[in-house]
Amino acid sequence: MINEKTLGELKNLLLEEKDKLEKELGLIAKKEDEGKDEYEAKFENIGRDEEDNAEEVEEYSNNLGITETLENKLKEVNGALNRMQNGTYGICENCENEEIPLERLRAYPSASTCLKCQK
Repeated sequence: MINEKTLGELKNLLLEEKDKLEKELGLIAKKEDEGKDEYEAKFENIGRDEEDNAEEVEEYSNNLGITETLENKLKEVNGALNRMQNGTYGICENCENEEIPLERLRAYPSASTCLKCQK
């Protein structure tokens, strides 16, 4: 079982990560719906000539992949914060009876599975 002090430290790490991810997403994407962790990559309209259009498409393509990765990380962080609220944080979501080692949670606070299930 995780003590309150350690839980608070891990919660602070998660909140810092959430803030960072939301800022990064805000630079390259716009939020689709309030209350959801879904973003859409921005498409900048640079100009009308072919070279500008090619740059727009390339930047948009790059932003799509980055947006998806950041969005998934944000969902993991919010999932961990939700597990903290409902008292299931630190317990493997897969096998539901194994505690996730504290060392793993310190290294990866949004971990939802024990090492055995991760493999």
